[in-house]
Amino acid sequence: MEKTLVICSGGLDSVTLAYKLAAKGELMGLISFDYGQRHKKELFYAEKCAKDLGVTYDLVDISSVGALLSGSALTDDIDVPDGHYEQESMKLTVVPNRNAIMLAIAYGIADAKGASRVATAVHGGDHFIYPDCRPEFIASFQAMQDEALKGFSQIDLYTPFINAPKSAIASEAAELNVPIEDTWSCYKGGEIHCGRCGTCVERIEACQIAGIDDPTQYADPDFWKDAVKKGAA
Repeated sequence: MEKTLVICSGGLDSVTLAYKLAAKGELMGLISFDYGQRHKKELFYAEKCAKDLGVTYDLVDISSVGALLSGSALTDDIDVPDGHYEQESMKLTVVPNRNAIMLAIAYGIADAKGASRVATAVHGGDHFIYPDCRPEFIASFQAMQDEALKGFSQIDLYTPFINAPKSAIASEAAELNVPIEDTWSCYKGGEIHCGRCGTCVERIEACQIAGIDDPTQYADPDFWKDAVKKGAA
């Protein structure tokens, strides 16, 4: 039986991944990172997911590193852009090397805990804007870790959504009875989801395509329609 540690942001994708592995009896625990992101709401939902699934939860503070990764709307005092991920403005949400940093730490923790896999919920919709979510990066990172742990352990990088659209994840969330209302995606971190940032637009669009109920409250629930049109233009 696989023993898998999931890197969990508290968003729909990573929470669904955690439920997917829990259903198979392969979930060992969740790991989250405080990298100095503009709000911490997502971390509350990641910890809640761990409690709901009855597994361990580790929050790793790398905010001092995140403070040096300047230039992103997710870490700096820069307005989070509204719109679809396929719009050029979304490059403002890139945090340089974020996934590589998190994965390297997660692998060290996984080795110490005796895990056989590290799982992350990168998916096909991430490829356009985030270089460290692409299949080439994942394959290269696995090869690097094989060398880094050679002679000590073999830990695989599990990315079941790597070529899947966000709508497929939304469908799986419904099948697994994931409490979508207990996940947080919005980059802005307001009282409720804004409905306008890239991750809100993607979340709404995915649920619409999947034909599932989305109980999330959005400040602007209709903005996504025009955003999708502009992104496809």
